Amino acid sequence: MNDAVSIQERLYPQLTCFGCGPANAKGLRLRSFPTDDGAATAEFTPWPEHDNGFGFLNGGIIATLLDCHSGAAVYNGVQAQGGLEGGMSALYVTAGLDVRYLRPMPLTEPVGLRAVLASVDADRILVEAELVWDGKPRAVATSDWRPWRPR
Repeated sequence: MNDAVSIQERLYPQLTCFGCGPANAKGLRLRSFPTDDGAATAEFTPWPEHDNGFGFLNGGIIATLLDCHSGAAVYNGVQAQGGLEGGMSALYVTAGLDVRYLRPMPLTEPVGLRAVLASVDADRILVEAELVWDGKPRAVATSDWRPWRPR
């Protein structure tokens, strides 16, 4: 287990998100870490409850992991550019998530995640993410993140 402080624990320790919230004891509690090249990586070990009924990782869990890991990359990137002073002062939300399932993912093995900011501007951040096992991508996603504007 990685003893370093994750992006989630550093930037939003009180978040109760099911996928990545450190404050949700019943959630997935995904822990993502920045890389030297500006990406984010994570490792996640599925639980027996994440079974799709056929011994593989459930597609909804895969989508949640890709979405939440992409969010960690977004917030880490925004923070690195000075956009998060003292916590989540800027709120970005998923406006779209396009997931492509490429190969089944065994339920009993840890999976790797990688996300990179593909494009960044004031009104939109696009993220490319992948879930990898056995050296092969099992699912890939493009997510569209937008700043939250209360109406």
